[in-house]
Amino acid sequence: MDGHFLYLSAEAWKYLSMPVISAIVGYVTNVVAIKMMFHPIEFVGVWKPYLGWQGIVPRKASKMTGISVDTITESLITEDEIFGRLDPDRVAAELERPMIEMTDEITDQVMHRHHPALWEAMPQMVRAQVKRRVRNQAPAIVRELMNEVRTNVRYMFDLKGMITRVLVREKNLLNRIFLETGRDEFVFIGRSGAYFGFAFGLLQMAIWAFFQQWWLLPLFGLLVGWATNWLALKMIFNPKKPIRIGGLTFQGLFFKRQQQVAADYGSLVATQILTPQHILEEILSGPYAEKLFAMVQREVQQAIDDSASVARPFVTWTLGSDDYEQIKAEAVREVLARMPETLSHMTGYAHDAMAIQDTLVSRLQSLTPRQFEGMLRPAFEEDEWILIAVGAALGLAVGWFQLIVLFSSVFMERFGG
Repeated sequence: MDGHFLYLSAEAWKYLSMPVISAIVGYVTNVVAIKMMFHPIEFVGVWKPYLGWQGIVPRKASKMTGISVDTITESLITEDEIFGRLDPDRVAAELERPMIEMTDEITDQVMHRHHPALWEAMPQMVRAQVKRRVRNQAPAIVRELMNEVRTNVRYMFDLKGMITRVLVREKNLLNRIFLETGRDEFVFIGRSGAYFGFAFGLLQMAIWAFFQQWWLLPLFGLLVGWATNWLALKMIFNPKKPIRIGGLTFQGLFFKRQQQVAADYGSLVATQILTPQHILEEILSGPYAEKLFAMVQREVQQAIDDSASVARPFVTWTLGSDDYEQIKAEAVREVLARMPETLSHMTGYAHDAMAIQDTLVSRLQSLTPRQFEGMLRPAFEEDEWILIAVGAALGLAVGWFQLIVLFSSVFMERFGG
């Protein structure tokens, strides 16, 4: 303990550096492999796809998206469940105030635009009664629409299509699904690279002390870069079920964390993908929006006809049938234009009633190991060999560095000055 160990020879320090360098190589190659899985989002290079790189997950976005969509829609939740939890009467109650405001504004706006003199000449009592009847029709319209949507949900709402469009539109979101779901596993991959690398380095140092062949250092570098990646991936996903050996229990890290992973995944999907806002957007602008608008048009026109019966004498004397139909058509257009803003008032209730996050978490926690593996494993399986090959190439380069810089005498003996 007198500090003489600090004055070891340069040759001794070279030997002692081997496990340290090997640990660094293992760590760096594993971290680089993880980065290459997800970044860059877009291709960077000069000749796609050969000279350059794009993260494996973004590059395989279509397939990765399909896997995520299948996981959600086939194992976790369906369209029927989402809409079946919405009570038409409660939805009507949530929308009653904004619907009243909207119908009053549209009635005044359309009548002032087409027949301001008639509207102003109409007795205040009659105008109020028209508005009141329109208001009274509003909740019935909402209930009828909700019942039809629930009955024909598969023909009016495309859950798979909605999730796909959200993930394609927000490219970083697909990365987040894998990164946040496998957060601890990715940390383990980096750290395990250092641990395994250090162990390989000790073996390398012992062999090099007795067997100094020039090819040994590059070979060990290659093996460290390859083996640390390979071992880390194997330890994450194997074994799927707990195995007891002596007093120790072994299980793949990903499966051991199923409860926590389920909570993280469920929270991310519920707050970023299956949100009431995205569901509403899909209904109003998705491929089946025309069916909904046709239903709204039918119900609104019927409500106008019922409400206009109060003022039938005025309508008969003053408006022709063409004018009346034109007014109805414009009123329908106004209702459709204001639907997104009006329906947004029910998102708070929809969030609570759908309980998407709770459903996702509970079902994820009950998935079988094989089903659960499908959430994260595809990110590794796609071009996994590339990640291992990159690790091996980096390790090989470091092995040559050790040979040329640290043990130059061996290098010069083999290759000359």
